[in-house]
Amino acid sequence: MYFESKVLNVELKRAKIHYISDVVYSQVETFEKPVQLLQMDLLIPAVNKKLPAVIFVTGGGFISANRARMPQLRMFLAENNFVVGSINYRTAPNSKFPAPVEDLKSAIRFLKANAAKFNVDAEKVFVIGDSAGGYLTAFAAITNGDKIFNVGANLNYSSKILAAVDLYGISDPARIAENFPAEVQAAYNSPGAMASLFINGIAGFTGEGGVLKNPEAEKANPVNYITKNSAPMLLMHGTADNIVSPAQTDLLFQALRNGGVEAERYIVPNANHSDDYWSQEEIFKVIIEFLKKYV
Repeated sequence: MYFESKVLNVELKRAKIHYISDVVYSQVETFEKPVQLLQMDLLIPAVNKKLPAVIFVTGGGFISANRARMPQLRMFLAENNFVVGSINYRTAPNSKFPAPVEDLKSAIRFLKANAAKFNVDAEKVFVIGDSAGGYLTAFAAITNGDKIFNVGANLNYSSKILAAVDLYGISDPARIAENFPAEVQAAYNSPGAMASLFINGIAGFTGEGGVLKNPEAEKANPVNYITKNSAPMLLMHGTADNIVSPAQTDLLFQALRNGGVEAERYIVPNANHSDDYWSQEEIFKVIIEFLKKYV
């Protein structure tokens, strides 16, 4: 007896995606270690041309930098012909501001320095970050290509980017809990709060108090660095966010527009902080259309 196989005709619509993990982009010093390796995981579409690149900056409240986060968004970008590098960076309490800003700029320069190896068009680099990563993304965009916070390796390359996407990120660390209940605001301003550790370090070592009482908070406010050379930004925030006040991205949006910088902001009804809303196609489409404007 002979059995017939079914025929499946396949149309070639998408390229293979190569995954390269644990690429060391910088070696840095922390309170805990004299040498800490910073790493990047890469998604590289297998196409025969140079591609624009996105560096994804994970959130984590300044105390965690798990570069495995948000794989759906990263794969969506790769399937739309972007090379995507997801990074970790220095975190509190072993490091403090501006260390992770310096790390992000190092990652941008590393990708440009190795553009040929990773099939990247070095003139077309973007940054996307969520939560604390959105804050770092804002810093990279606002101080775009400037020598502010530019330390580390590959200094012959610019940290300039074309545009950036900030998902429910912090803008002013002293006002993270704006519009939240008084007891929540007090908790955010305690010496042990994540933003306090990020700006002041460990209170037992530095003697510093909460964010609101520390003049260092002004140095850690990206709004204070806006110039007409700042990169265009897309900002998105959920109306139900109970971790970072939606007022934070609006504060940055208003400051960018008033400073003559191209910016768009979307509010997402009912979306909370880093919940399922941020894995939906509607969100991804807005992001990809924004990036394509500058490619």
